[in-house]
Amino acid sequence: MNNIVSHQLVRYLERRGIKHIFGLCGHTNIAVLSAIEKSSIQFINVRHEQIASHAADGYARVTGKASVVLSHLGPGMTNAATGVANAALDCIPMVVIAGDIPSHYYGKHPHQEVNLHSDGAQYEIYKPFVKRAWRVERPELFPEIIEKAFQLAESGQPGPVLVDVPMDIFSKEVDPHLFDRQLGNTKSLRKPSLDQQTAEEIIDAILAAERPILYVGGGILLAKAATELQKFVDHLQLPVAHSLMGKGALPDDHPFILGMTGFWGTRYINDSCRNADLILGLGSRFKEADCSSWYPEYTFDIPGTARLIQIDIEPSEIGRNYPVEIGAVADLKQALGILTKVARAKVPEGVRRPGLQQEIADVQAGFRQKNVAMETSDAFPMMPERILAETRAVLPRNAIITTDVGWNKNGVGQQFPVFVPGSILTPGGYATMGFGGPAAIGAKIAAPDRIVVALIGDGGFGQNPALLATARHENLAVIWLIMNNNAFGTIAGLEKAHYQTTFGTVFEKDGESTSPDYAAIARAYGVEGITVESAGDFKPSLERAIALNKPVVIDVRMINNPVPTTGYWNILDIYSPGEKISHVSTD
Repeated sequence: MNNIVSHQLVRYLERRGIKHIFGLCGHTNIAVLSAIEKSSIQFINVRHEQIASHAADGYARVTGKASVVLSHLGPGMTNAATGVANAALDCIPMVVIAGDIPSHYYGKHPHQEVNLHSDGAQYEIYKPFVKRAWRVERPELFPEIIEKAFQLAESGQPGPVLVDVPMDIFSKEVDPHLFDRQLGNTKSLRKPSLDQQTAEEIIDAILAAERPILYVGGGILLAKAATELQKFVDHLQLPVAHSLMGKGALPDDHPFILGMTGFWGTRYINDSCRNADLILGLGSRFKEADCSSWYPEYTFDIPGTARLIQIDIEPSEIGRNYPVEIGAVADLKQALGILTKVARAKVPEGVRRPGLQQEIADVQAGFRQKNVAMETSDAFPMMPERILAETRAVLPRNAIITTDVGWNKNGVGQQFPVFVPGSILTPGGYATMGFGGPAAIGAKIAAPDRIVVALIGDGGFGQNPALLATARHENLAVIWLIMNNNAFGTIAGLEKAHYQTTFGTVFEKDGESTSPDYAAIARAYGVEGITVESAGDFKPSLERAIALNKPVVIDVRMINNPVPTTGYWNILDIYSPGEKISHVSTD
């Protein structure tokens, strides 16, 4: 019995250091579940597979290692697909192990098989968004496949992979030596750095530039290169702008941090990038929202005013959206190390930019001052600015924040200071509603000694409330802070601005709210539920939730004000061409 594939798989995972598996049962994976029961691995049981994949995503972001999802075939795989795709677009390493129909039933239309176009091909559902999808055809091939799966998920530009296993393969015997021999394979690949000549060319270009800027993406955090980034910035005193996913790569109280660019960027940040004469892009795809839909008059004017140097671990990202003068494929931790070494050799005393430092400080102070009225308003429903300001005031610097979409993503990116690299987990590329709640579960399991708060909207929390069952079962002290505007607020604002209606976006009928009582839902799951009744009640409620040290849902009603912006998004042209309509203020 111990020599069957399912038991040897679990044994392999134990020796690889896997401590948690996220998933949900099904008749195709119970052989694996029975093996996990007798192992040191903790199975995090969920009530919906999307919760499993989002939680595994959050777990991987905190640990920096591939997480593991165990799924059933058919609806199990498709339920999990949204979370796996979200991980893919944010480059998060994940290994999905899915049971499938018995191999001897291919083409017979057995229970839950999807075979409209080909037989035994359910695993192909994942092909558009995973780095690779394997279907295991024979038991003796499984050991090499699972080893390759982890290596591929964690190497280069990280991402999820799928290992699809017909359920009869799980129960077949296999020589344990085939798994044992995989232990001799390295579990961490050596990563490429910059050569000396390229590093010198880059530093020379920076030193010759009048208005250089570093543009930082999530690749810095994936490479665990935040320390190296700060050393480089400190030596040359370079201003740093970042994408949404790059937030936190440099602490938000660093004197040379500008902030987030693009649609939800401020005018000063966008203008600083647009007027730069040299941009060093580090681990960024230069995506649409971060670049104001690539309109040169808003954020980046490349090559109009600026030359671009781009470094990334993935070759296909270099030059994807802007022409590049120097493109280098390298691990950013290694690259920043040699760039700093070369910079110290060329300018031992470093570069000092006191005028720029003061300018950034003045602008930041001015932006904070403009928000004071909102942050101190006693209005109820609350101003979102006050919710964010008081949350930041209560939390320690190293608290982990997960976000969803809307104010709790765009507003947080713009206005919520992050001080510790990797302490904010945001759905970037896929922008998945429903990510923040389950991701907080994974984050807390990965970092049990840190405070974890999910800043989410009522629309986002409503996607996966069953996550509370998992939180109660595992006694996870996560706080779900629901910024409740009784709507899919961002979309409501867009529709109102362009079509003078909010049809299908607001949770009302005949003038009455149809939203549930989220605190009562929490209590029904056996979780503490708090309803905030006034603006003055919010901060004490959050402090109490932290002190309880158990799962808590806080429901706070919020005014549906849009996030202010000076950037651009070309959907505004598409909705109302030529009319220059925006649903946000431009102060």
